[in-house]
Amino acid sequence: MTIQDPIRFDHVATNGIRLHVAAAGPADGSLIFLLHGFPEFWYGWRNHIGPLAERGFHVVAPDQRGYNLSDKPKGVSNYDLDQLAADVVGLADHFGQKSFDVVGHDWGGTVGWWLAARCPGRLRRLAVLNAAHPAVWVEAMRNNPAQRQKSRYVQLFRIPHLPEFLIGLDRSKSLARGFRDSTRAEAFTRADLDKYGVAWSQPGALTAMINYYRAALRKPFSPAASYKVSQPTLLIWGKQDAYAIPDLAEASIRLCSHGRIVYLDGATHWVQHDEPERVTTLLAEFLRPPSQP
Repeated sequence: MTIQDPIRFDHVATNGIRLHVAAAGPADGSLIFLLHGFPEFWYGWRNHIGPLAERGFHVVAPDQRGYNLSDKPKGVSNYDLDQLAADVVGLADHFGQKSFDVVGHDWGGTVGWWLAARCPGRLRRLAVLNAAHPAVWVEAMRNNPAQRQKSRYVQLFRIPHLPEFLIGLDRSKSLARGFRDSTRAEAFTRADLDKYGVAWSQPGALTAMINYYRAALRKPFSPAASYKVSQPTLLIWGKQDAYAIPDLAEASIRLCSHGRIVYLDGATHWVQHDEPERVTTLLAEFLRPPSQP
């Protein structure tokens, strides 16, 4: 685990709930939110918090609502993308920052895409790791047979109660198996998986985590092509992703006025775990304030 800069833990009130956050780096540094995806928590950024903080960034990695030690409000509507985006804006307000950058993986990237449209005056720059724009993702699941096949697990998640019952039945081993395709041998150690297991066992966590999918599938998105992203955008994409076809990356970046894709040919969906040093370097270069050399 590469966490060198001391991490400060806290619970922060935002948008009517309390989120557990991990923070590092100078409080007056450029604010970066690291948003994890399914089924991780702040610990999914364990290889990046320290190195980014050492470069002078104020790094904040929350447990998103429903995960680990953050609040888990009941009801699918509480996991709508508008609520998830409002959580991040509330965190920025807490830290006294009008503008901020977002780095998001998987569902964290989805929240980042949504912030770009909902809060253009707050989001400075967006870096997304293996996450399509949500409207692109939903359209592909409906219209692209290859993506439907990769997203077949999502159909199970639609069913109330059953998926969390099945996951709980095998003590969340099925969630841990999802990490197995990572291409770096030490990406997920036994000790790491034990920490994930504790997070997954928090009361209400499994239902809350799955409610992200249920809420997105109920949301009436506009046609994907109608969404425009004006912020500078970096999309890092592991080409061995078992859950998303590369076409989603191309379709998402076409929505961006100032966007580029970096493909990592040997990386999987767990791109930041497969190639942590490369991802940290890409993020630091992209997020460096213009005044820095």
